[in-house]
Amino acid sequence: MRLHLCAVGRLRAGPERDLYDDYASRLDRTGRALGLGPLSLHEVEDRKGGGMAAEAALLRRAIPQGALLCTLDERGKQMSSPDFAAQLARWRDAGRGDVAFVIGGADGIDPALRAEAEASLSFGKMVWPHMLVRVMLSEQLYRAAAILAGTPYHRA
Repeated sequence: MRLHLCAVGRLRAGPERDLYDDYASRLDRTGRALGLGPLSLHEVEDRKGGGMAAEAALLRRAIPQGALLCTLDERGKQMSSPDFAAQLARWRDAGRGDVAFVIGGADGIDPALRAEAEASLSFGKMVWPHMLVRVMLSEQLYRAAAILAGTPYHRA
């Protein structure tokens, strides 16, 4: 199952980019044998300043056709890491070829795009910087693969 991170804005060189790249690389190594990955990053930017609706249009074009859409949103479902791993396994085992995780811009995700999502995930009630959410998601995807592979990375 291919994983896609579709996000508003560009992750520039720096500590967040280094962490994202590290976890994406770890996920690729661990997840490949499990049928998870690779993780592809699709970045969009609304250069004309059209707001959330314009960002949503760009994000829709970045999401692969037929992909399961999962938004990252403060109103989404909070899950433990093992529960997230189990959810990924269920999607994979159900034959989903692609899962697109969508991260909005500074104002969040357009409500119409949010309504199209089959799933929504929250990293808690706090609002996180959208660049940091990319790192957090990539780490949780790697952790999920590690859990499913039975490695000692996740200690419960």
